[in-house]
Amino acid sequence: MQLEQASGIKGIILMGGQGSRFKSQLPKQFHRIAGKKVYLYTVEQFLKISAFEQIFLVCPERWASQVEEEVSAYNDPRLTVVRGGESRQESSFLALQACGDETRYVVIHDGVRPFVSQEILWNNIKGAISAGAVDTCIPSADTIVHAPTQEKISDIPLRSEYWRGQTPQSFSYPLILNAHLEAQKQQVNLSSDDCSLVVKLGHPVKIVMGSEENIKITTELDLFLAEQILRQKQVHLSNSAPDVDQLKGKRYAVTGGTGGIGQAIVKQLNDAGAIPIVISRSSSPYKADFTLPDEVQRVFEKINNEFGPLDGIVNCFGKLHTKDLSSLSADEIEELIATNLTGIIYSCKWAPIRDQGHIINIASSSYVRGKKGYAIYAGAKAAVVNFTQGLAEERPELYVNAIIPQRTHTLMRLQNFPNENPLDLLDPDEVASHVLALLQDQTLSGSLIEVRKQFKNLSQ
Repeated sequence: MQLEQASGIKGIILMGGQGSRFKSQLPKQFHRIAGKKVYLYTVEQFLKISAFEQIFLVCPERWASQVEEEVSAYNDPRLTVVRGGESRQESSFLALQACGDETRYVVIHDGVRPFVSQEILWNNIKGAISAGAVDTCIPSADTIVHAPTQEKISDIPLRSEYWRGQTPQSFSYPLILNAHLEAQKQQVNLSSDDCSLVVKLGHPVKIVMGSEENIKITTELDLFLAEQILRQKQVHLSNSAPDVDQLKGKRYAVTGGTGGIGQAIVKQLNDAGAIPIVISRSSSPYKADFTLPDEVQRVFEKINNEFGPLDGIVNCFGKLHTKDLSSLSADEIEELIATNLTGIIYSCKWAPIRDQGHIINIASSSYVRGKKGYAIYAGAKAAVVNFTQGLAEERPELYVNAIIPQRTHTLMRLQNFPNENPLDLLDPDEVASHVLALLQDQTLSGSLIEVRKQFKNLSQ
């Protein structure tokens, strides 16, 4: 059967974990990665699969109403919350019962595997259609040992013959339903996965290649690793010419828009037919010192009176002194914090932005690790990243994101690092292209978009 002809495909997301390994009363699926609950990343991946006619979220009774409220924000009728059972096997069976007799194929996934890819999900659907049962697996990079007594090794099998099982696990619906019914007859009720029940029937289970990123979050260390995976995931935004039809006539405030990255953004907005409103200490008529809350509030009141609510704001201003803390005066310390952090907070607080508008805060790659000579700058930029993620959660009606450029060829950079090779630095126009692409996006919020210099292949 061709995939485009397939029907009756249902998705099941199991999220019944209790979080005991976290030593927390909060189940692991409700912990957060970059400000968003773990299971919501999983839900969003499933929602991108058009083949799913229904998506069942199986969770404990006490969390069901909360999950229903949270997923209602997606406004997708395919999402249905199912009350789970006492075990994983029971929860899976309850979801299968909820699917209905018209179901032909099911894809069963752990809600605490938030980085399942679209490729893995589609390959599971294809595998279920062609083979009846598939398991997502990856080869083992570690040597496997057999120790039945957990005291000494009895055997070291060939590593190449053993794989690590992940999810999704996907099946012909009649097959997996029958496997569960047979397991109940045999009083097997604590199976840790669905494939083992199908194997007990004697039905072959084929392998779909998984991914090292498709981790299962079961411990606090896994949560930390998930944060790093998310940080390293490059959000692929288009670098092609902006869609004039999307940006034309829209009004965007650009703070710090008179130099460096801000100036490049203003130029590209003009070229795209948008209306950039430049705000800086020196620009006129919209002049403001963003370290002073009264001035910030005043300039945005003026803009609101003239233009009404904006389509978005891009905060580009920053200040860098390459001095050790011992050499900085109290005034310089306050200026660094106020310019690099407090000013952005003021801007986000008072900027008049319409619903579904954008806030983009320009941070810095130095937020990952502070270095000698600009520890306060790096610390403030790290705070901007965390502030942006928190604000995205506070303001769900907006798209709030941070752009994180690599070292960029700006006057501020050259003044502080005069001996750097300009060829190693990112062009401000590249950063501006990512900003304009993000202003056209209506899916991302709370994301960190890293912009790195693209070096040409000298061998070509």
